Amino acid sequence: MAKKVVATLQAAGKDFAKVIRVVRSEKTGAYTFKEDIVPTDRIQEFISKR
Repeated sequence: MAKKVVATLQAAGKDFAKVIRVVRSEKTGAYTFKEDIVPTDRIQEFISKR
């Protein structure tokens, strides 16, 4: 599956990265993972979201 994501990112004209962030649920206290494909210039913005 990761190969497909990498191939898709390389085919696009811009530089993109797959970012995975750990988020803690307020309701249950469990940790979940939020992943998204973002342009490289917006990685810090995605990580700093809460």
